[in-house]
Amino acid sequence: MPSNQIPLTSLYAARPGALPARFRRTRVLIVGCGDVGLRVAQALPHRVRVLALTSSPERVEALRLQGITPLLGNLDAPHTLRRLAGLATRVLHLAPPPGEGWGDPRTQALTRVLRRRSAPLAMVYGSTSGVYGDCEGEVATETRAVLAGTPRATRRIDAENTVRFFGRSAQVRSSILRIPGIYAPNREGGTPHARLLKGTPVLLTEDDVYTNHIHADDLARACIAALWRGQPQRVYNASDDTTLKMGDYFDLAADLYGLPRPPRVARSTAKEKLSLMLLSFMSESRRLDNSRLKQELGLKLRYPTVATGLVAPGKQHA
Repeated sequence: MPSNQIPLTSLYAARPGALPARFRRTRVLIVGCGDVGLRVAQALPHRVRVLALTSSPERVEALRLQGITPLLGNLDAPHTLRRLAGLATRVLHLAPPPGEGWGDPRTQALTRVLRRRSAPLAMVYGSTSGVYGDCEGEVATETRAVLAGTPRATRRIDAENTVRFFGRSAQVRSSILRIPGIYAPNREGGTPHARLLKGTPVLLTEDDVYTNHIHADDLARACIAALWRGQPQRVYNASDDTTLKMGDYFDLAADLYGLPRPPRVARSTAKEKLSLMLLSFMSESRRLDNSRLKQELGLKLRYPTVATGLVAPGKQHA
């Protein structure tokens, strides 16, 4: 069943208490309402009230125009989060950790305030597949031990642990989505088009790494499915069916867009031509198993491969 066609009997069941009708509606709070969060809000049934935490007063009107109720607050200033207590029946947490340190105080602050009143029925956290570290090209299932290779991934592991503990201790059905590279033709920077135009090199086949992807629309639908159908304290690889090495991915995109394929370089010389950020992505190789996503959450991917998603009808290159 599509994630936006959840049975009304479970979606709109009234909660106990003589509350006004607007408070008896299912209320989804999105924390970190960027591109994916907005796609989630658009895909939810109209009878669901969507709220979004934002730290930017400038975004308030734009969120309202999307039919979203904005809530001003900052995860880095916990005292501004008090109004979130008891407000939502389900919470989607897509905000990243800070850019430094070894933990995620933002997720800690959020879960702390959600405990103050009636906890939500469910919480979904958008993590990263980077928590697996370098799998040397092996298939990574959700039972594989995490092995962070970067401080960025270490902070994500801390956030996952915080969400799991919150789920167990507050009796909240918390789910974790481990997300690879997000793409979409209608997402800013969401395709390799600009990079191909620059002629940025990729690795030689023998030095190359496996990479994983998910279309932004499918990720939004995965978030909704997990909010209603995710199992307690369960992890899901939110990836499509593509099995490609990174260079082959860029070759495929170049062919689809009618652009020259990128030059290939050896790993030994790559550091002279690529940024440290790109090199960090080229240092880990894994293939994500998405069986749980499709079987437990019942998600049928609209874009099962990047070959279908990169050329979605009516979309423009980003």
